Amino acid sequence: MTTVSQQVTICNKLGLHARAATKLAQLSQKFSAKITLELSGKEADASSVMALMLLAGGKGKVVNITAQGNDAELALAEICQLISDKFDEAE
Repeated sequence: MTTVSQQVTICNKLGLHARAATKLAQLSQKFSAKITLELSGKEADASSVMALMLLAGGKGKVVNITAQGNDAELALAEICQLISDKFDEAE
């Protein structure tokens, strides 16, 4: 089983708010890999909108994303891209 992880800085203005968390959770659910976000010592399952929002990931915060499973590398790449693209939000 493959395990990959990467640190990403949240760069959208509103951070990991409801809409962004929903997009991230929906993307995570497309993969068989288990995806976890870690921020300030707290961990959240990336497929859970509530868990993501409880991380309180504001703009400028660095999250560590870990993906574990057969499609872990693809999952990690797509999630990092979503965060880098500011969750496709117009700023």
